[in-house]
Amino acid sequence: MMRVEDIVEQIDALQRSDLDAWISDELVSPQDDGETLVFSEMECARIRLICTLHYELEIDTDTLPVILSLVDQLYQTRQRLLTLSAAVAAQDKAVQAAILAAIDLGGTLDENV
Repeated sequence: MMRVEDIVEQIDALQRSDLDAWISDELVSPQDDGETLVFSEMECARIRLICTLHYELEIDTDTLPVILSLVDQLYQTRQRLLTLSAAVAAQDKAVQAAILAAIDLGGTLDENV
């Protein structure tokens, strides 16, 4: 866990006012440990991503929520794919072969699946 002051000190370009705005806009979600706000390792990585987008790529503040939403969706899709891959790997070889055969059929699968 990292305190607000520590993350601002660690990331050169990060302005405290920007971080406060991102917290207010709920782009990042610190936890309140009773004395101060702290960020998990995942939230620190998110702050670094936002800094790259905002300061280096010059993405404006109004666009950040859209980009972060897309990144979040991509992450969720990746997690689902990993879960699905683990479920397929846990099946016997015949079921795995049937799944692979169905995937190879491509466009002939039910479009609603």
